Amino acid sequence: MSRIGKKPVPLAKGVTATISGQTIQVQGPKGTRSFTATDDVTITLDEGSVKVTPRGTSKRARQQWGMTRSMVENLVTGVTTGFKKELEIQGVGYRAAVAGNVLKLSLGYSHEVNFEVPKGITVAAPKQTEIVVEGIDEQQVGQVAANIREWRQPEPYKGKGIRYKGEFIFRKEGKKK
Repeated sequence: MSRIGKKPVPLAKGVTATISGQTIQVQGPKGTRSFTATDDVTITLDEGSVKVTPRGTSKRARQQWGMTRSMVENLVTGVTTGFKKELEIQGVGYRAAVAGNVLKLSLGYSHEVNFEVPKGITVAAPKQTEIVVEGIDEQQVGQVAANIREWRQPEPYKGKGIRYKGEFIFRKEGKKK
């Protein structure tokens, strides 16, 4: 039995869920999200919680059971508190600034990098060396953070670049005489 799948997903105060067929739609203070499950699981709405149960004992049904429950939990978390990724910029002259819907990055290139922020995501730069990516879709928040980090990944010799907050970069020793 799936340890994750058998736990019901509690609905927080102010969150409503509607189920139509294999699609669950969750509404909360931050917005609305929906997810369509495969035919291997059944989604039911109990008093203040959502339950996911497998249809049958096949390997695929058991795989989808835990995954579907995690997806439903992410929907509820997204519409109540949202998701957040924090990035740090290290390097002399490296900085970030937000102007409207565009993140402007100075990363040592001959030109400034203009990163267009997708709809549904908010990007803030509280300091010149910090970037905060927020939204209600965990996958989209992670993808936007990865796309920003891709412009200048941290290098192992000096550690310059864009990194996730708290990320450890394995440092290498330079050439010796």
